[in-house]
Amino acid sequence: MGGAVRRIGVLGFDKVNALDLTGPLEAFTNANELAGETLVGGPRYELLVIGLDGRAFAAESGVIFKPHCAAADAPPLDTLIVPGGRGLREPRVSAAAADWLRQRAPAARRVASVCTGAFGLAAAGLLDGRRVTTHWRFAPRLAQQFPALKVDARPLYLKDGKYYTGGGITAGIDLALALIEEDCGPGLALATAREMIVYLKRPGGQEQYSEPLRAQVHGADRFAELVAWIDAHLGADLSVEALAQRACLSPRQFNRRFQASLGCSPARYVEDARMREACRRLSLGRRQIGDIAGALGFHSDDVFRRAFERRFGITPSHYRERFGPATGARKLRSPSRNQA
Repeated sequence: MGGAVRRIGVLGFDKVNALDLTGPLEAFTNANELAGETLVGGPRYELLVIGLDGRAFAAESGVIFKPHCAAADAPPLDTLIVPGGRGLREPRVSAAAADWLRQRAPAARRVASVCTGAFGLAAAGLLDGRRVTTHWRFAPRLAQQFPALKVDARPLYLKDGKYYTGGGITAGIDLALALIEEDCGPGLALATAREMIVYLKRPGGQEQYSEPLRAQVHGADRFAELVAWIDAHLGADLSVEALAQRACLSPRQFNRRFQASLGCSPARYVEDARMREACRRLSLGRRQIGDIAGALGFHSDDVFRRAFERRFGITPSHYRERFGPATGARKLRSPSRNQA
């Protein structure tokens, strides 16, 4: 976690997904700005956009990027990031990228892909035998095309050795924050997340495709409106009986149909929703833990504490100590012993 400047190289190519490329870059840029303001030693990263042939390239959205250098001229890299995009799934671009990645990846301290960037690393043979993720929609294709990979479509990102793979699009920001935390500690990572107005740790686990999102996708289902109501009324009576009455079903019918629609019991969904919101409120650090427990429908502080510890393995107070804003600010502003 020292003050060394690490060179991050992001590979660019025609038909790249612009957010796959810019999302991580913006996270590292924000970390640099915050480190320059608050940490001895200043910015932590040097950022390079590397073009396959050095010429400007166009993203899928039409945005034009001018790389800092061509792949053949790229300097040594600490971290190499491969974004996704339609271009990397085309044979010509994929072959050129794979040839370069085979040459350069072994020398990098770590190598990462965002979204379908995993196709580029897989084509280079760098992910064989590894557990990897990609955008959930392309996961079956990745597994079929590269059977030596252990593909898991659920996580936002995965680490296997020095190789990191990120899920769909905005998960590139989650991955970048994890790399920042790995390099510089949770203080700078949390400050960067707050600056970008994103979660350092997304609540509700590391699922790309969360239960609330899954419910929203099933827009015609009678439970889509109900789960939105649940998320907005977490302090209310959310028992099976109360929810069944709201859905105009008997408790037995409601329990069966809810399970079939969302893949979990009503009680599990309610607990997940309350835990997500508890994490969010604890990380903000604005209210007492007892107030949070009451606002989320827990009958006592002790019931809340036991439920939280059962789910996450730590108490609410320890969670706040680790991820709360005061901790992040303190770790940013306090000089190390060597700097005092």
